[in-house]
Amino acid sequence: MGRRTQAERDAMTVETGYALASGTFVALATFVGVALPALLLELPDTGERVLLRTAAALGALVFAVRVVHVLRRFTHGAGERDLRSGRKKPDSQSGKAS
Repeated sequence: MGRRTQAERDAMTVETGYALASGTFVALATFVGVALPALLLELPDTGERVLLRTAAALGALVFAVRVVHVLRRFTHGAGERDLRSGRKKPDSQSGKAS
């Protein structure tokens, strides 16, 4: 593997930040969606505890899945795109004969 250009390093930094930010947002939304009944309704202590723990576990799982998905999509598509323009490189177009 060769050295990465500054543009490639910058693109990876931005993509990592996006993955973390979007993962946090999706995890928070999942946590709130699952935990909201425990916070708004009068539930037994056991039911409330189960809902909150389930919300935390699902939030963590969704965060991890989102971050992995975004970063894998970026790394698998990076070879086909020109980082400066965001467009595909001419030699990577499939199905076109020279």
